[in-house]
Amino acid sequence: MRQNLREAGGVHLSAFMDLRYALRSIRKDPSFTLLAILVLALGIGANTAVFSVVDAVLLKPLAYKDADRIVVLNSLFKKTGGKGHVSAPDYYDWHDQSSAFAAMAYYNGGETAVATPNGGEYIVVNQVTPEFFDVFQVQPAAGRLLTADDRKAGTNVVIGYNYALAHFPNAAAALGSTVRMNSATFTVVGVAQPGFGFPEKTQIWMSANALYPETTSRSAHNYNVIARLKPGVTLDEAQTQMTTIGTRLSQQYSDDRLKNVAVTQLQDRMVTNIRLTLYLLLGAVALVLLIACANTANLLLAKATARTREMAIRAAVGASRGRIIRQLFTESLVLAIASAAVGLSLASFGCRALVALAPANLPRVGEVSIDGRVLAFTLLLSVASTLLFGLAPAFQASRTDLNASLKQGGGRTNIAGSNGLRSVLVVAEVAFSVVLLAGAGLLIRSFNALSNVELGFRPEHVLVMETEIPAMDRAGSLRAVQVFRGLLSETAALPGVVASGVTLMPPGNSGSDGGYFVDRLPDFKEPNSPQALFSLVSPGVFATLGLQLKAGRDFTGADTYEAPFTAIVNEAFVKQSFPHANPIGHIVYCGFDSDKPMTVVGVVSDFHQLGPAVPPQPELYMSYQQHPRNHLYLMARTASEPAALSETLRRMVHARSPEASAKFSTLQLRVEENVAAPRFRMLLLGIFAGLALCLAMAGVYGVMSYAVGQRSGEIGVRMALGAGRASVLGLVLMQALKLIAIGLAFGLAAAFVASRLLTSMLFEVKPADPVTYVAVAGALGLIGLLASYFPALRATRVDPLTALRQE
Repeated sequence: MRQNLREAGGVHLSAFMDLRYALRSIRKDPSFTLLAILVLALGIGANTAVFSVVDAVLLKPLAYKDADRIVVLNSLFKKTGGKGHVSAPDYYDWHDQSSAFAAMAYYNGGETAVATPNGGEYIVVNQVTPEFFDVFQVQPAAGRLLTADDRKAGTNVVIGYNYALAHFPNAAAALGSTVRMNSATFTVVGVAQPGFGFPEKTQIWMSANALYPETTSRSAHNYNVIARLKPGVTLDEAQTQMTTIGTRLSQQYSDDRLKNVAVTQLQDRMVTNIRLTLYLLLGAVALVLLIACANTANLLLAKATARTREMAIRAAVGASRGRIIRQLFTESLVLAIASAAVGLSLASFGCRALVALAPANLPRVGEVSIDGRVLAFTLLLSVASTLLFGLAPAFQASRTDLNASLKQGGGRTNIAGSNGLRSVLVVAEVAFSVVLLAGAGLLIRSFNALSNVELGFRPEHVLVMETEIPAMDRAGSLRAVQVFRGLLSETAALPGVVASGVTLMPPGNSGSDGGYFVDRLPDFKEPNSPQALFSLVSPGVFATLGLQLKAGRDFTGADTYEAPFTAIVNEAFVKQSFPHANPIGHIVYCGFDSDKPMTVVGVVSDFHQLGPAVPPQPELYMSYQQHPRNHLYLMARTASEPAALSETLRRMVHARSPEASAKFSTLQLRVEENVAAPRFRMLLLGIFAGLALCLAMAGVYGVMSYAVGQRSGEIGVRMALGAGRASVLGLVLMQALKLIAIGLAFGLAAAFVASRLLTSMLFEVKPADPVTYVAVAGALGLIGLLASYFPALRATRVDPLTALRQE
């Protein structure tokens, strides 16, 4: 009667009673509570951490007004289907002939040396056309933004808000100040609104053509194009219009014959290279959560078995099945909320770890945080987890046989169907862990193959100094060459320096590339010319890298701007253009910066210029004195720790050019950056797979321990009738092996299908790699046997008399 009155008082009173009883019940068994919370918190924490990254990078709209209206326009190369940069003439035709966009602009740039009283510092600088800020609908924090008139003058810049605050008391104080780049002075006319830094944390924007002359060739793809769709115009409509324009241009210009136009949302374009990796990690942690839920469900089933008589008494005094299910579900919900609280603490640490491990090119990584969206995700995850691990045990516990449970008194009882459910959960845990282990195994084998690639050069003990000497014209570049020449002489004389040289393109840089011609100079509009990477080098670069001179000679100090132009090629270049001839003495023309003929004077060995995953490409090396540049990399091989040379080189550079900039790294670090993304995937999937394996094996251990406890009477009878310890051990291990074998079968089948998603991420390893699957099956089988061995060993120590008395 009291219960009926309480329920008549409203659901909230009944729910309060359930909550109070749930807290009391959980408090009675602290070891169970702590274990359940820890297991579930691991799953929730891992999912929350990965979701925070996925949300920041893939799901959150960009921080621009109507960001979904901002698009990227790329050259679409018909032969390969690839999307690339845009030539200036193509951009102007797109801009003038299209009507789908409210604004369109191009930008190009990167880290540039900006003069400061203490020398140069590297700042991301971009040259932009007048409508750039209109595309993003940016407002100035002070002053004004760039206009078409600024392009004519070419001396005004807009700076970023953070840059302004770092150098001035406030944004307005920056107006009218000057910025020096490449010996030229620019006036600050505006400060961009706080938070704006497109692209890639840009802090200075200047008008196109102000710092570097605009290229006029349609085959020179140097620019990035962005645009804002007009209101009411869809992405598909814009694509249709641009395809029509691209087709018209391909018929009008021979350089555009193999090109068209691709229109993509800006956010989609930014995450193209990382989207699959992040979704892969999110899927991996989802499997970890499912395994954690299965483990928690097994713990609740074990606890429900111990509470069978309690449930029977509750039913005997009038509790309905629904009332019992609600009570048990409330207990599960309390566990889930507590797990979510602990999981959030783990997620906070996990977020920082993910950001630290992430490759440098991960977009929007600075926006990763535990915000309201992530908290809402964690709450939903907790509720979903409650449904996954709480309902099945609650339904099973509510099916207690009232008479049988009360007759058994304090003896052992069992819940109908609980053994089968526990076995199903363990099979699912094993299967899920197999999928993760197989994926991690494939990525580990792929990364191992990538790491064992013979690079063709020696990266150890090489210091790399990126240096830019201020220069605005050819005369300035020639003076910069003399600065570099003096630096090389001084560097070579330093104690501990084994070899040194300067280059335009150190290993790992894509640098410049294009077409070339051998022994003839045709019309440069001729399509399908052979392609090569172009680099500038000084004498000593090949020795610094450890490359072998296969034929001819190295560059010398005599290969100056006034001397006949010379070139050195690599073995891949020889295979492409001189498969049956000696290249020495042949003439090469290229469109790098001059159409002067270059005589091939040497051949050097190949190396992986673009990273271990890319085979050696044909390369054309030119003398740095004959193609003067003010921005080069000085490399020095040392006998000891290369970083110790940094400050000495910095002082030498500033002594020769006070406004010059210098940024240091090592060749070993640059090589490691080339494999940062594969390492990121391998480490995280490996961690999640290891966590899944531990949880799955804990599930196997728990089920076998429970089974031994339930069958102690049977085992006692067997031993009383003469069964030996080996027989009992085999009996329990066979039961475990059956569950593991079934889980392996399902898991391997699922892994074989799921691994197809990894195809684009693997290097010299197939998704159906038999070695990986055999290793996973063998390892999981052995670990599973080990997890079930200890419960089996405990079964062999059952005292037959004690077991029979309990019966």
